[in-house]
Amino acid sequence: MGVSYVVSQDRATAGAAVRRIMGFPHDSAIAVTDGFEPRNELEQCLADAQAGLVEGEAFMVKLLESQVFMPIQEGGGGDGRVIGNIQLDREARPLVVEADDGGRFLVLFTSPERAGVFVKNHPGYETGGLLAEFSWVLEKIGVDCGVTINPGWPVGVELEAEAVRRFGGLRH
Repeated sequence: MGVSYVVSQDRATAGAAVRRIMGFPHDSAIAVTDGFEPRNELEQCLADAQAGLVEGEAFMVKLLESQVFMPIQEGGGGDGRVIGNIQLDREARPLVVEADDGGRFLVLFTSPERAGVFVKNHPGYETGGLLAEFSWVLEKIGVDCGVTINPGWPVGVELEAEAVRRFGGLRH
């Protein structure tokens, strides 16, 4: 986790930055999506960006307008009431993990189905969550940490906190 995305005017550089974020060398156009079948447009765009088929800026624009799944802790505050998997509390506690270097990352997924295995290792997050546009998440949650999308999957991305702050400026 130590690579940040820098918005670039040079589309080739931006595409290369997204590939580096996802663990690909600068000139790589080979996707390592073993067993990963995209289930929505965001997943397809992410897989294509990872393969070098979509420019970095195009992926970031797609991400801003796409829905993501944010695991929310059951009983995230207040009295902890849940009816039919709907949290009735007024406070949401999204899942934030800490990297080896001490950096904090908000955990998001491209769909609720992608969260299953990961959240099983985080008690209280197994059944609760919120589907929302990524731009809304940035606005409402006030992200003061990095963001990791699809941790544990071969198709995913990590954005350092500084990149997330800069990314928020693209919403307008």
